[in-house]
Amino acid sequence: MSGLLAVEGLSAGYGAVPVLHEIDLTVQPGEIVAVLGANGAGKTTLLRTVSGLLPATAGRVTIDGVDLRTVRPERMVRHGVAHVPEGRGVVTELTVDENLRLGGLWRRSKPADRDEIYELFPPLAERRHQPGHQLSGGERQMLALGRALIAKPRLLLLDEPSLGLAPKIIAQIMGLLRDLRDRTGLAVLLVEQNVRSALSIADVGVVLSLGRVAARDSAATLAADADLRHAYLGF
Repeated sequence: MSGLLAVEGLSAGYGAVPVLHEIDLTVQPGEIVAVLGANGAGKTTLLRTVSGLLPATAGRVTIDGVDLRTVRPERMVRHGVAHVPEGRGVVTELTVDENLRLGGLWRRSKPADRDEIYELFPPLAERRHQPGHQLSGGERQMLALGRALIAKPRLLLLDEPSLGLAPKIIAQIMGLLRDLRDRTGLAVLLVEQNVRSALSIADVGVVLSLGRVAARDSAATLAADADLRHAYLGF
């Protein structure tokens, strides 16, 4: 199995409770892979295991052949991996600009790097000196994405970016991900409950059910498969 990211036979859980069972998937450069499924299917656990926040009980995770099981979570960014968790992880006591500085710390980002993020997310430029707790939900999601992108990742792990956001903001964020893929070759492993939005930008869809891969196909094929949608995706 080869790809920028390769997940092979991955199993994981919490204590004595297994959640993931022998997951196989790949993400190629410039590819968006959407991980779909009902609540409790193991989607967030998959991202947490890939990023090293949760240890695997079996299998392996590699990026460009490097075994990520030996890499500490805080050092993932040095291997080109950035993780935006569910809940966004913004440091609310810090200003927008300070959050971006934090995201670019390891590569010693410059003001020009932050300016690039402000060009991607103009509302953040207007609020650069405001603390995170004063931002709207959509602005916090923009900041979480900006903090990840300022590290110049090759692979973005993105957990539920649409959670709690208005449809207009969801469309903007999904459009931005598609544009970044097309312009920069960014690879994205996207966990998303908003199935229609995810499949509208994804190249590949992977459906999880009870911690196992139930289906894997092109996003267009999954979106057109009414039986599969009804069985696993709820529409």
